[in-house]
Amino acid sequence: MTPQSSDSTGTPAPTRGRRRGRAAGPSIPLGSLTQREHRSEIQCQACGSSRVTRLSMNLTDGTPVEFTSCHRCEHRTWEHGGDALSVASVLDKARKN
Repeated sequence: MTPQSSDSTGTPAPTRGRRRGRAAGPSIPLGSLTQREHRSEIQCQACGSSRVTRLSMNLTDGTPVEFTSCHRCEHRTWEHGGDALSVASVLDKARKN
């Protein structure tokens, strides 16, 4: 049995479920907008700025995509397997069935 904490009145504190860990995978270095030496070499396809945020995610249908958003011109792209996806395609894949 695991010991349970209690508050000052002796009432047991509610226990919280454990969060599931992420599946082990290759470690990808994170970039930084504020530390030049940690910035990635990714550039905006529209304006060429290197001030971008890039996220890897899975859409609702399980499609892995790379989302890139530019801080200068606000251009956004979604890519799957190196190919650009249209906004309509991303919305369709993200829709719950």
